[in-house]
Amino acid sequence: MAKSNTTGETARSPRIPKKTPPASRPARRAASAKAETPYHHGALREALLRAAERVLERDGLAGLTLRAVAREAGVSHAAPTHHFGDLTGLVSELAAIGFRQFNAAMASACDAATSPLERALARPKAYVAYAQAHPGMYGLMFRTERLDYSRPSLHEAAESSFAGLANAIGAMRQEPISGDALTIEQGAAIARAWSMVHGFTMLLLDGRLEDILERLPDGTTAEQLLEAILKSTVAGKLPPA
Repeated sequence: MAKSNTTGETARSPRIPKKTPPASRPARRAASAKAETPYHHGALREALLRAAERVLERDGLAGLTLRAVAREAGVSHAAPTHHFGDLTGLVSELAAIGFRQFNAAMASACDAATSPLERALARPKAYVAYAQAHPGMYGLMFRTERLDYSRPSLHEAAESSFAGLANAIGAMRQEPISGDALTIEQGAAIARAWSMVHGFTMLLLDGRLEDILERLPDGTTAEQLLEAILKSTVAGKLPPA
């Protein structure tokens, strides 16, 4: 029986406002999971690589982290580790994609050529054009210290790129070139061609060719400058049409 106070009113316990309990960890995880982007089985790995390429081109190699890729893909921070092991694994698989794109661009350009001169110019011009269109990816592909070449996908893609270069030099020299064993003359020819095009590409990407371009006739482009270099290099060395 409730006790009455002196005024005859029934005594009541003071009301204590109820506090909303904080969300439990399982509830928070469930909410987080709802915010993540769903992927069908097998599609997440490719989605992570596409996200990594976007981060690389937008933020550079310094901004390419596992967490940044997970955020870009809209998945948990653990997802990249699950699929690639660590950052080296991720960037190595990404570089393999870059080499495959790179190789395809050069092969397509060579296939479209209709004369020995066009074929001689097609591969290096496509090389430079790819680097201009994908500077982040191109830079990653040559950061050997960041990559794991024991991964089959990267090893095969990089070897295919070298084989394409060796075959192009072999066609120029009108002799077969094996990727496994080179003469000193063949090695020198490959190194000379690669050094020239890679060096031109890096100067172009770094903006250092502006010192030359601004002194050339108005409207002269970097592609025209490259073509002039290539023509002077291959003059007298092309096989008959």
